[in-house]
Amino acid sequence: MESLLTYIINNFGYIGIAFLMALENVFPPIPSEVVLSFSGFTTTESNLSMTGVVVSSTIGSVLGAIALYYFGMSQGQKRMENAVDKWGHIFRLNQEDLLKYNDWFSKYEIGAVLVSRFIPVMRSIISIPAGMARMNIVLFLALTTLGTLIWNTVLVYLGASVSGSWQTIVGYMDTYSKIMYGILIAVALFLIFILIGRKRK
Repeated sequence: MESLLTYIINNFGYIGIAFLMALENVFPPIPSEVVLSFSGFTTTESNLSMTGVVVSSTIGSVLGAIALYYFGMSQGQKRMENAVDKWGHIFRLNQEDLLKYNDWFSKYEIGAVLVSRFIPVMRSIISIPAGMARMNIVLFLALTTLGTLIWNTVLVYLGASVSGSWQTIVGYMDTYSKIMYGILIAVALFLIFILIGRKRK
């Protein structure tokens, strides 16, 4: 993986970093933690600057988020409705529940979008429900840019500060990801339990 990142960044510079981050958002074959920390490391051994890496990676991330936003707007709602029609009975879900979810997202959209930018995987997926709920695009872009800028800046800085030991950052982020996934799963199970309980009543 390191050789692939080295090839892309050395040959395409900031454009390559933007491409990798856009790809990571739409289809994450390489975690952003790896791309960002390694990109930060490259600033110590090349003419790339930390500012340039942060800006290009943020642009790439935002472009990927926009693509998922419009996917959610155009296809996400239809696919979710079809999934509920087909599998919803297992969890006692129906189209009315889907509308309630959209209402819930609209109510808490600011916190949901901003906080999700700091959670691996969710930072990409959150763009789809934002599009499904037809969140104001200007607000979506502002929150996405802010959250992504903070996330990217921290990881690029850490990658540069540890220099050749950038893999250490990836290891710490892997632990961070597992903790966040555990919390998300616990919250999801709790909400499903509450929802099923209400349905039975």
